[in-house]
Amino acid sequence: MDTTAAVATGLTSAEVADRVAAGTTNAFAPDTSRSAWSIVRANVFTLFNGIVFACFFVLFLVGRWQDALFGLAAFANAIIGCVQEFRAKRALDRLALMNVPRALVFREGSEEEVASADVVLDDVLVLRAGEQVPADAVILTAHGLQIDESMLTGESDPVEKLPGDDALSGAIVVAGEGMARATRVGAESYANRFAGEARRFSLVSSELRSSVDRVLKWVSWIIGPVGLLVLNAQIIVTGGYSTVFSSGAWVQAVVNTIAALTAMIPLGLVLMTSIAFAVGASRLARRQVLVNELPAVEGLARVDVVCLDKTGTLTVGEIAFDAAHTLPGAESAAQDAAVVLAWYADSPDANATARSMAVEYPVGEPLVVAGYVPFSSARKWSAVSFAEPAGTWVMGAPEMVFGDRATDTGEALGRTVTALAESGRRTLVLGRSEQPLTAEDIEAERLPVGVSPVLVLTFREQVRADAAQTLEYFARQDVGIRIISGDNPRTVAAIAREVGLDVAEGFDARSLPEDDAELADVLDRHAVFGRVTPEQKKRMVTALQSHGHTVAMTGDGVNDALAIKAADIGIAMNSGSPATKAVARLVLLDGQFSHLPDVVAEGRQVIANIERVSMLFLNKTVYATLLAIIFGVLVLEFPFLPRQLSITDGLTIGIPAFFLALMPNAARYVPGFLRRSLSFAVPSGIVVALGLTWYSFVARGLGAHQDQLRTGATVILAVVGIWVLAVLARPLNRFKVLVVGAMFVLLIAVFSIPLARRFFVLVDPGEELAVALTGITVLMVVAIEVVRSVHRRFVLHDGARQTNPRISAASTPRIVSIVTTAVAALAYVSGVLATGFGIVVFLGRYDPDVSTSAFSLSGAAIALFGLLVLAVAAGVRRGSGLSRLMITIFLGLLIAVSASVLIFGDRWDWGAAVAMAGAAGVITLLWTPPVTRGFGPIRESSMGTART
Repeated sequence: MDTTAAVATGLTSAEVADRVAAGTTNAFAPDTSRSAWSIVRANVFTLFNGIVFACFFVLFLVGRWQDALFGLAAFANAIIGCVQEFRAKRALDRLALMNVPRALVFREGSEEEVASADVVLDDVLVLRAGEQVPADAVILTAHGLQIDESMLTGESDPVEKLPGDDALSGAIVVAGEGMARATRVGAESYANRFAGEARRFSLVSSELRSSVDRVLKWVSWIIGPVGLLVLNAQIIVTGGYSTVFSSGAWVQAVVNTIAALTAMIPLGLVLMTSIAFAVGASRLARRQVLVNELPAVEGLARVDVVCLDKTGTLTVGEIAFDAAHTLPGAESAAQDAAVVLAWYADSPDANATARSMAVEYPVGEPLVVAGYVPFSSARKWSAVSFAEPAGTWVMGAPEMVFGDRATDTGEALGRTVTALAESGRRTLVLGRSEQPLTAEDIEAERLPVGVSPVLVLTFREQVRADAAQTLEYFARQDVGIRIISGDNPRTVAAIAREVGLDVAEGFDARSLPEDDAELADVLDRHAVFGRVTPEQKKRMVTALQSHGHTVAMTGDGVNDALAIKAADIGIAMNSGSPATKAVARLVLLDGQFSHLPDVVAEGRQVIANIERVSMLFLNKTVYATLLAIIFGVLVLEFPFLPRQLSITDGLTIGIPAFFLALMPNAARYVPGFLRRSLSFAVPSGIVVALGLTWYSFVARGLGAHQDQLRTGATVILAVVGIWVLAVLARPLNRFKVLVVGAMFVLLIAVFSIPLARRFFVLVDPGEELAVALTGITVLMVVAIEVVRSVHRRFVLHDGARQTNPRISAASTPRIVSIVTTAVAALAYVSGVLATGFGIVVFLGRYDPDVSTSAFSLSGAAIALFGLLVLAVAAGVRRGSGLSRLMITIFLGLLIAVSASVLIFGDRWDWGAAVAMAGAAGVITLLWTPPVTRGFGPIRESSMGTART
């Protein structure tokens, strides 16, 4: 197209219509967030949901809805994930709609405003300060035209554009005006090509989710063969293939099989993980952090390298005035410089650099301008003459105003400029000439003669107030920092030093090796990089990942989108482009960099708590799988109904796991989540499976009918499950004690309330079977303690996972240590005696001369107190004041209950008397000096850690 004609008239209506018909418009609909289908697919169509829903609907088809309660976990999991991610999608879509761009075009000889999408190929664009370039274009005319392309290239300095230069879509006009012809529109434009590539969806990397998926995959491999094995056994024990279908016994065989299969699936673990992620996302939303994908809550806690874009992340993207440095011999002229600088800061065509001086140099008396040569990026100076102060004042780049003198260290000007420039600050010089500007000077845009330097002005990018403390936090957490910018390496290094990084200079990315392995080595050695292209940013992220790093990338520009997409965790500022926010995992809505430690803390809480509760769920998966195989091979009827497993799932895993998963936990992330969980879950699951198998043979040997056998198995599994819960909840605090105690009370209620007993088909197991299951339960509890002890000693020995130190030997008198150890030993003995006594009282319900319900409740209460004493006794040894208080309360209640047995019983009970005496002795020692000096404050939150 002819340039002169284009400027004169622009496109005609007919030409615009032709281009619209040809599809060469700027219409482009980038995804501002994940699609609705991708959210539903990721949360609903999973292997976990497939297995659970299949079992769920089979039970509905056979009319046993009471046993289908487990299906609610799958429904809840899918709903929670979808709701939270749809909420994030809606927030991002709203943000995008708030900034629908408009464009000025020149058509048929006049300007008109159109939607950016209505710009067509070859349209003449009118560019003025503050406008966004709507499409890639070539400059036709320019009058002091300067464009900020930092969102696209990372270069923070505005670029002066001349006729024939290219302008990129998404750039902002910061000064001057001009016209340009659109050369690439829509999906072909520079910014939209980045958005299109970054838009390709991929799930965020999550160790928790991948570990759970791995377990589900293992279960899916064996669930088919195990299901057939169990179904075969259940058909045989219910009458055999010849009669099972005619008698209808096949229904019970199917129910038993589904009970075995659903027990193998860690139903609640998937749900608890989703809940923990959702609650974490909600907490972060209150701190103005938007989570696009739930597992991103976990991600930043695992990160060991954070890559930061400088402009818009460490800095606010604005220039700040630094200082004015008076040159020797210019002190007199410097006195008049303040009013001149105030005029420059307030002049109508002041650029961002000049405007930054307005606070330091406010306008006083207005100056009368006698002559003015405006600033140009080509010559990099401007000059102005006033009636008063007399002469001409020149402000500009030192080397453009004074030539070689500006870099000559033999002169004061050169020494000052060189020293300040090496610090990374931007420098301008203010000079003065005695001669006023003439008309010839203004016409020719030339400097007056006799210009002398007066001041060297320094400017810096405005660093975010929270950047330094945030980077200091990451340094304390041993997280590496890489600052990656498209700006000058020296400038980037100066910003890095300002925010506390110890770097000498930046690495020029134009010298980066092409080989990815060599690039990774360079990234290991250097922390600050300048002149980085968008493609290099992405390569740098992937190179760090190739060395085993988990990488987070922050940014706000389109030029950051590819790197943010490639990173394990992408973080965008809300001031960034829609394309960048759409592909980011986290969006800082208020742009506050200081929220990142909050994200890390939330992620650590999720990881540490889910690791704790995962041992509960995986323990169940292990023992359920072993039981299914053992009972299938031995052709035994499965010892549970699905609804009875709902008791143990709810009271020993599901309900307490919900609370434990949301508790504060600041433990640092340590890789190997699944290995640590399985190292406890597998041996403890074996203990449970073997104990229940042993019990089944004992019950059959005693002639127990099926309901009695199932009731006894449910009791064993519930009690041992609560003990596993108590073991994994250590170190205990007030909240955990309340949770564990509440689960025990609810268990007693389930076995005591008639309606609950009927629904769950629970019956009295009989005296002989009660004695047998009690003995087996005690042995299983002891075995669980041994497993946990070995697990803590050989698997969890890493000191990084301990968040509070113990009392040092030097700070604790030896006598206190000895007495504290003795008190802890007595507490253990008291706990064991109380538990044993509670069991004896409970079994006394079979005495024909006593009240069954009274002895059942009293025995259960005493056993509960004994178990809680055992649970907190370890805290006494560690000097926890809260442990001392809690164990005192428990022992006091134990004394009261034992006393009631002695007072109201019809005969003397030596067990109650010994329990009372032991409890009273322990309480006395706990509160007697000098033992009291060995304990921390009572308000200390943890009962497993010591006073500091």
